[in-house]
Amino acid sequence: MTTRPAVSPDDLRALLGERLHDEVVRYAMDRTGVERAYAERQVLEALRYLYLVSRHRERLGGLFLPVEQDIDEIWHYLILQTREYRELCEERLPGRFFIHHRSIAYEDYQEEPGRERAAEEALRWIPLYCREFGPFDEGVLPHWTVVRFLRERMDMSLDEISALGVPQAA
Repeated sequence: MTTRPAVSPDDLRALLGERLHDEVVRYAMDRTGVERAYAERQVLEALRYLYLVSRHRERLGGLFLPVEQDIDEIWHYLILQTREYRELCEERLPGRFFIHHRSIAYEDYQEEPGRERAAEEALRWIPLYCREFGPFDEGVLPHWTVVRFLRERMDMSLDEISALGVPQAA
């Protein structure tokens, strides 16, 4: 039996409102030349990222969450909509705090805390993502670096990746 995710794509879209959501989707389409459905998924994953950082500030605050550059660019675009971004962070997202941005390349981040710690931090958000949004599907692979790495390089199934960090029944 499949359970409904705690936070649906429609819930996340509503955080921006229809007008801003459509504007951000158009921005993603224009910037990268992708089809509308793909741009909508990019915006969805950017919103999932922000939602996780907001909801789980104590566990994810200050950590590097490895999303692709296109997701980061959508976040940059939202930040430039200063009034709407502040309202999103402080009134609509669950943590009710302003989410600051700091750009750092994944390669540079690996050097700061070290590879092992970088890997542990990158994996920390997987069970939180699945608890909030449900298990990973194929559509997530282009947007989340670690999920794609685990799928393609470690040959893990999406079900195996989705189960990471979930307590196993005895």
